[in-house]
Amino acid sequence: MTFIACGLPTIATCAAIAQASRGIDNEQPHLEGRAVPPGFATTNGTHFTIDGRSEYLVGTNAYWLPFLTNNADVDLTMDQLQASGIKVLRTWGFNDVTSIPTDPSTVWFQYLSSSGSIINTGANGLQRLDYVVAAAEKRGLKLIIPFVNHWQDYGGIPAYTSAFGTGGSTWYKHQPAQAQYRLYVKELVSRYAASPAIFAWQLANEPRCMLCSTDDIFNWATTTSEYIKSLDPYHMVTIGDEGQGLTGDVWPPYWLIFGTDFARNLQIKTIDFGTFHMYPTTWGVPLSFAYNWIRSHASKCVAFGKPCYLEEYGVPSSRGHCEVESEWQTWALQTEGIAGDGFWQVGTTLSTGPTHDDTFTIYHDSPEWTCLVTDHVENVRNISAT
Repeated sequence: MTFIACGLPTIATCAAIAQASRGIDNEQPHLEGRAVPPGFATTNGTHFTIDGRSEYLVGTNAYWLPFLTNNADVDLTMDQLQASGIKVLRTWGFNDVTSIPTDPSTVWFQYLSSSGSIINTGANGLQRLDYVVAAAEKRGLKLIIPFVNHWQDYGGIPAYTSAFGTGGSTWYKHQPAQAQYRLYVKELVSRYAASPAIFAWQLANEPRCMLCSTDDIFNWATTTSEYIKSLDPYHMVTIGDEGQGLTGDVWPPYWLIFGTDFARNLQIKTIDFGTFHMYPTTWGVPLSFAYNWIRSHASKCVAFGKPCYLEEYGVPSSRGHCEVESEWQTWALQTEGIAGDGFWQVGTTLSTGPTHDDTFTIYHDSPEWTCLVTDHVENVRNISAT
């Protein structure tokens, strides 16, 4: 088992990136004249572009993929995604603990402690994420990787607050916690800076700061994204927020109480595209809420010349996945400013049995898979061909 202790320098190289970027002339404004290496995703106005080709991207989420210990299970999932036509996969780049597991088969990425944190680069640590990145690269799939969770699942900000004696509302400005967060960011970015499998680095999954000034997340997103770009200027960076805090309707998700201001944050120079999530039933709003939610975000992305990605969406199975979500997909696909979508979440059958069903899960080869993946991919292809 290999560890990296807090405070020790990590090894990073841009040599492969520099070599890969020679001879490319598709310069992008956010790179300030630097060329994007082959296979890297970038933006062109409100569209995503890969190797000069802009297209609407169909994606999904599989938070659990780096925590699998059987390589064959990772390969199976990746093969299914590739065969389906899904292009973008969002998966967790974090697994934080405040006590080191005694079972060597338990996967963990980072031990957090005010007396000395540890980044686990061993076989039950980041080598699991290494395999996921390599598997995606082999199949031409693109990954969105967030560095931390707002929620307590897999540690997240609550693990930082427990270890460093801060609170969720002060984490964004707490120097010791942010110093360790940046060490972890540096480790991940350095490991995969040369990989075309990385679609984008993501600051966090669903960052919130309840009743905080929107300055807190805005300033954190600005300085953190600048730091990431200093380490890796070629991959895109996004915040990973739910899209809360904007004009367009009266429902609570539009309010600023969650600490995010979507339009303001979208204008950060080192943020390449906007993300938003959509869970009407979970948020206690009617299903009809979805139409304006999509249009409100799209209009901001058009106004600021950046893509919007509908990064998570879904309803419980009891509400009818196909009936509800296929309509959302159509709206997103037909709305200027929306450059792709990723349903929550993909499910499959592994060597250990079916993956977790949170009632939002769309299982491979199910009727819901046909309507929300097969049919959606075909609709995207038909529009791209016209």
